[in-house]
Amino acid sequence: MGELGSTVLADGINILAAEEEGGGGSNFLIPNGTFFAVLIIFLIVLGVITKWVVPPISKVLAEREAMLAKTTADSRKSAEQVAAAQADYDEAMASARTEASSIRDEARNAGRQVIDEKRAEASGEVAETVRAADSKLSEQRSSTQSQLETSVDGLSATLASRILGVDVKPGGSR
Repeated sequence: MGELGSTVLADGINILAAEEEGGGGSNFLIPNGTFFAVLIIFLIVLGVITKWVVPPISKVLAEREAMLAKTTADSRKSAEQVAAAQADYDEAMASARTEASSIRDEARNAGRQVIDEKRAEASGEVAETVRAADSKLSEQRSSTQSQLETSVDGLSATLASRILGVDVKPGGSR
């Protein structure tokens, strides 16, 4: 490997020496034949790339763009469907809340009616019980009063006999 490197270096030095000896015979501003050869090769490679490499890549890029556009359209459509479903859900929930509120109000009204009916019924029963107790107490008062009136004569006669020391008979006679 060392020999190869030294020969390449020696050849490079020989080429430089030969150019210096030729004295300024070549102007670097005037193109020589290698420039045209490289230009022709470049144009051939450019044509080959344009003819056979670019179309498949363009096709793949176009397919990718189409797929991206389809995905975007599907995404928009899905977003619209989700928005519509959300609107339906919100509407259903609102109607369910309204219905639940009306059912709750109806239940409250029914409960109040039952409470009012039971209160009225209880008030009627209480009034009937009070009337029955009043009449019973009136009867007991009358019977007790008559018993007391009958026993007062005997008790007053006995009491008068004890106080006066004289035998007093009930009914007002001595």
